[in-house]
Amino acid sequence: MDKTLEGLDKEKLPKHIAIIMDGNGRWAEKRSKSRVFGHEKGSEAVREVVRTCRELGIEVLTLYAFSMENWDRPAIEVNALMNFLKRFLVQELDEMLDKSIRLMAVGDLKRLPEEVYAVLQDRIKKTEKCNGMILNLALSYGGRDDIVCAVKKIIDDYELKKIKREDITLEIFSNYLYTSGLPDPDLLIRTSGERRISNFLLWQIAYTEIYITDTLWPDFKKENLFEAIIDFQNRERRFGLTTDQIKGAQQE
Repeated sequence: MDKTLEGLDKEKLPKHIAIIMDGNGRWAEKRSKSRVFGHEKGSEAVREVVRTCRELGIEVLTLYAFSMENWDRPAIEVNALMNFLKRFLVQELDEMLDKSIRLMAVGDLKRLPEEVYAVLQDRIKKTEKCNGMILNLALSYGGRDDIVCAVKKIIDDYELKKIKREDITLEIFSNYLYTSGLPDPDLLIRTSGERRISNFLLWQIAYTEIYITDTLWPDFKKENLFEAIIDFQNRERRFGLTTDQIKGAQQE
C-alpha cells in the first residue's frame, strides 16, 4: 500500500475540492528569483494536483487561477500569467481527453486576452463530453462580482416575466451564479498559511470545510492533498444541526 494513502478513506472523499493556490511569489523570493519564475513552478503543482484528484475520483476540482484583483498587478506579471494559462490549455488537452477531464471556467472571461479566451473556449468545447472529472478554472473571478452578476440576471429575467418574486429561493439564486450546475465545495484548501477567503466563492462556501496549510503552492504535492482530505474526513459536518441530530439521521 502507498504509505501516502494511509488513513485516507476512499469511500468518504469530498465531491468538490476548491483550492486557493497562494505563495508562488514568496516561493520565488525565497530563492532570489522573479515572481514569474514562481508562477511557472506553480503550474507544475497544478498538473500534479489535477492528476491526483482524477486518480482518486474527485468529481470537481476548482482552482482559483486568476482573481479580478489580479488584473491590478504589474503588467509583466499579468502577461506572464496569461501566457502560462494559454500554454497549460494547449499542452494539457491530450491528457484531459485521455483522462476524460472536462474543462470548465467561471468568472468574467471576456476580460481575458482574445487569444487566451479563444483557446479556453476551444478546450471547453473539445472536452464537454468528458465525464471522468470536472476541472473548473476560476479566471478573472471575484465572489462579490459573481453575486452582483447573479442579481442582475435575476432582475433581467424578472423584467422579462421569466421569474416571479416568490420564485426566488436559495436554490434558484445558486442557479444564476457562475458555478450553476456544480455542487458547492466540500473542502476549500488554501496554501501559504494566509487565513482569508480572498473574495473566492463567497456564496458557495457557506458550509465548506476550510483547510489551511503553510506550504507554498509550488511545494504542494499529492501528499499535501492527501493530508487535507484526511483532515476533512476526520471532521463532523453538521450544517447547523447538532451532533445528536446528525447521528439520528444516519441511523434512520
